[in-house]
Amino acid sequence: MTTFENLKSQWENQSELKTPENGSKIIIEKVAFLKRKQRITNIVLSVTAAILLGFFFYITAYNNTKAAMALLLMFSVLLIRIIVEQLSIKKLHRLDVTIDNTTFKQKIVNYYKSRINTHYIITPILIILYVTGFMILMPYFKQGLSTGFYTYIQVSGFVALFVLVFFIGKQIAKEIKMLKGLSS
Repeated sequence: MTTFENLKSQWENQSELKTPENGSKIIIEKVAFLKRKQRITNIVLSVTAAILLGFFFYITAYNNTKAAMALLLMFSVLLIRIIVEQLSIKKLHRLDVTIDNTTFKQKIVNYYKSRINTHYIITPILIILYVTGFMILMPYFKQGLSTGFYTYIQVSGFVALFVLVFFIGKQIAKEIKMLKGLSS
């Protein structure tokens, strides 16, 4: 029982955590930054999806089942990612920064865990599916384009993928760091 009494005494003698004077302002700024970043992501994804949809009709992909499936796969991946980001934005909007520290911390930790799942599970799967759609289209590009332009699409496609994955990774690291700061 003395161990329990010691633990109880230590618990009761803990100093109370004090919220910094501008703590709520910092939290509000960080949450606003996350919302803005997610909106920008959705705009970029929406423009890309619109371009894919336009390309689908421009090359009359609906006349070729395999090309249509590849483009629809790529379009679907973008649409899924947009939906995931919209749901995340809604979840972020529901965070009430005026609630007590303990409750807010728990809610931000839950949000953080959902973003971890998004970044480390959903995003890689969607990138793989998008690249799969692009790879399915490659024979059609080779067939319908000049050798030089086909080579350009191959090289630029993979360079763009590498750059995109690099920047996505950098943004994920930045968001995770910010969320860790909010939840600690």
